[in-house]
Amino acid sequence: MSAASHPYDTLTPDAVLDALAAVGLYGDGRLMALSSYENRVYQVHLDDPFEGCPIVVAKFYRPQRWTEEQILEEHAFAAELLQAEVPAVAPLAPQGATLHHFGGFAFSVSPRRGGRPPELDDMNVLEWIGRFLARLHIVGAAAPFRSRPALDIQSFAIEPRDWLMAHDAVPLEVQTEWRKECDAAIAMIEAAFAQAKDAGVHHIRLHGDCHPGNILWTPDAGPHFVDLDDARSGPAVQDLWMLLSGERAARQRQLCALVDGYEQMREFDRAELALIEPLRTLRLIHYSAWLARRWGDPTFPINFPWFGTPDYWRGQVLMLQEQQEAMEEAVLVV
Repeated sequence: MSAASHPYDTLTPDAVLDALAAVGLYGDGRLMALSSYENRVYQVHLDDPFEGCPIVVAKFYRPQRWTEEQILEEHAFAAELLQAEVPAVAPLAPQGATLHHFGGFAFSVSPRRGGRPPELDDMNVLEWIGRFLARLHIVGAAAPFRSRPALDIQSFAIEPRDWLMAHDAVPLEVQTEWRKECDAAIAMIEAAFAQAKDAGVHHIRLHGDCHPGNILWTPDAGPHFVDLDDARSGPAVQDLWMLLSGERAARQRQLCALVDGYEQMREFDRAELALIEPLRTLRLIHYSAWLARRWGDPTFPINFPWFGTPDYWRGQVLMLQEQQEAMEEAVLVV
């Protein structure tokens, strides 16, 4: 689809305010677009607060990404978390529903919550986050998702690889080398996942995209989790590894702090530690395909001008090689 005909072209500020008005929420004209690539998200000031919220966040879901059943399952999971007093942001229910439709878009409205990214070099902060992740996982382990997909090798590596090759997204001069390194990395991921399955690693409902930008921190209340848009089933460590960064020694300290907090509330299966680098590699492969698939959305060329060049793909070859080395290293321990 060309940039000129992208569905989001019709989502003007007036359309956003009309969509909210259709469910009884009337904006006072103050509207701000928030950072989001997959969906379109807006902060809106209301004339009259709704359930004590003078400011709400309206999320317009990318067409054809999730089914209505999958979106509602995300909303139900968020409601379960709130009921269990896990600090997560769940959609409001104007007119008795959390999912609405207007102008060809599905959308939801949530309370606006303030905060800043957590200081991940503070071990006390990481321990606090670990406790809250454990509480999220206690809820996540109580029942399975029925509609939302799992985090698996097929959907995060094999299918993205095949799509990139079928659509000639990788430049010809890099294609053979990238495919070779991608295949080698996938083989290592498959072996790691098979070992984890043999070790009895269980899949539970997860946040799914628990990077620092999806955790808002306040000094008094600590962390709360936002954006369950990528909630999937998978191993618990998926919600921990994106909070690790830096050299191995730093990642070791961070992991210990997270697990120290986590195990105050829920046992952590040490067999899952062997999945950290395979999961990181899955995300690397999936990310390139995600960018390529979204290129018809004008937001993407503007914000990712470096994507798709031969230099980009040569960098991906190097990163896949580095990830193979990382998957061969000794596993981080707690």
